[in-house]
Amino acid sequence: MPSMNRYHQWLCSSRIWARAVEKDLLPWALDEVQLGADTLEIGPGYGATTRVLERRTGGRLSVLEVDRDAAERLRAQYGDRIAVVHGDGTAMPLPDASFDTVVCFTMLHHVPTPRQQDRLFAEALRVLRPGGVFAGCDGRASRGFRLVHLRDTYVPVPPETLPSRLRTAGFAAPGISVTLTKDHFRFRAIRP
Repeated sequence: MPSMNRYHQWLCSSRIWARAVEKDLLPWALDEVQLGADTLEIGPGYGATTRVLERRTGGRLSVLEVDRDAAERLRAQYGDRIAVVHGDGTAMPLPDASFDTVVCFTMLHHVPTPRQQDRLFAEALRVLRPGGVFAGCDGRASRGFRLVHLRDTYVPVPPETLPSRLRTAGFAAPGISVTLTKDHFRFRAIRP
């Protein structure tokens, strides 16, 4: 898993975070997003988002996790209900055009460089079927967000740059919106 301090590890594996994800974050991030028959989640980490997606997805759910230990924990937790793949989002060990929907939640800022973030966007496009949706959310740079990430891998994505970055990756119709508190943004784009 990308470098995370102990507080951040505790928070992401806590019931507090799991409740916030279920009650607020995912309903907002996926508002008006139809998950297709085959959905891929990039970077589930401790699995708080995966628990919600499993209930929301009517079809097959796969997750791609870069940290081997986290991938093993997810495999042990979900068994064969979810396909857990250990791999890097910037070089996905998955076939082209395999998914109707690709999602990621509050993990883009853990991708070590903007160039690698752009590579992840290109890989998300590659594994999507034509007409498929790439959607998710992330935190916006702020003093508080930075404090949670002390000594973490922390490369926030400026939301105002994301539409052009997604278009450069090959996506159509990228859209961004920011929460009223301005601490998170959500995005969605379509593979033409």
